[in-house]
Amino acid sequence: MRIIDCFSSGQPVFSFEFFPPKSEEGVRNLYGTIEELAPLRPSFVSVTYGAGGSTRDLTVDLVSRIKNEIGLEAMAHLTCVGHSADEIAGVLDRLGAAGIENVLALRGDPPKGQKEFVRPENGFGYAQELVRFIRSRYDFCVGGAGYPEGHPQCPDKEEDLEHLIEKVEAGAQFVVTQLFFDTDAYFRFVERVRARGVTVPIVPGIMPVTNVGQLERFTSMCGASIPPALYSRLNEVRDNDQAVILAGIEWATEQCRALLAGGAPGVHFYTLNKSYSTRRVYERLQFA
Repeated sequence: MRIIDCFSSGQPVFSFEFFPPKSEEGVRNLYGTIEELAPLRPSFVSVTYGAGGSTRDLTVDLVSRIKNEIGLEAMAHLTCVGHSADEIAGVLDRLGAAGIENVLALRGDPPKGQKEFVRPENGFGYAQELVRFIRSRYDFCVGGAGYPEGHPQCPDKEEDLEHLIEKVEAGAQFVVTQLFFDTDAYFRFVERVRARGVTVPIVPGIMPVTNVGQLERFTSMCGASIPPALYSRLNEVRDNDQAVILAGIEWATEQCRALLAGGAPGVHFYTLNKSYSTRRVYERLQFA
């Protein structure tokens, strides 16, 4: 199933994101998480791609098993980092042979220890180049990334908006946003995108907070802000793990309700390979 077709039903499109674990135990735990989330019947799930393409084979294996053995629609993330065009074509060939129909095309982060992105030899330097390559040679449904508060390496928001428009013009059929905690930032972002004539679905990415230190690290890396009201709520219970998780669930639920009420086409949950918080938020949305 092509993900773009999910948006034609008029119903919210819910999806979950996982990352490839670094150990066999992590892989087993991930499949346990997927088993717990599968009954929620997400429209699709996605699997990320490690920095520098470090988890390329595992990403392909995971999306293949999720779709063909578990029966959930799966989207593979694919980045430009560390690959020539021929190597990327090889990955796409494997995905196609496994029955995967959906790819999220990203520039990607530099490998560990490397501060700046370096265009690979005979490869791509921008996500829009990767999108164009995929759409010109394959029949995948292709998504792209959006940054409601701007890409951390592109402080000029107008330039960042141009990059998004280039991805859509190259053939990206929907957009999944970076995580954010300021709901208004999403609506301002969508308004700016729509004003430029872009009509593709823009799916907000939501991460229920489970750890304050982790939240601080993630937001410093991706450029997302922490609303004062959320930070105050979390700091009151910072040393109480269960209370932090509950506060994260409450904030994410509030976000999702506001986003859906405001016209968002669905929600993409960053699960961090854990099911509890995502399940609680999803259940509150369904049975509120």
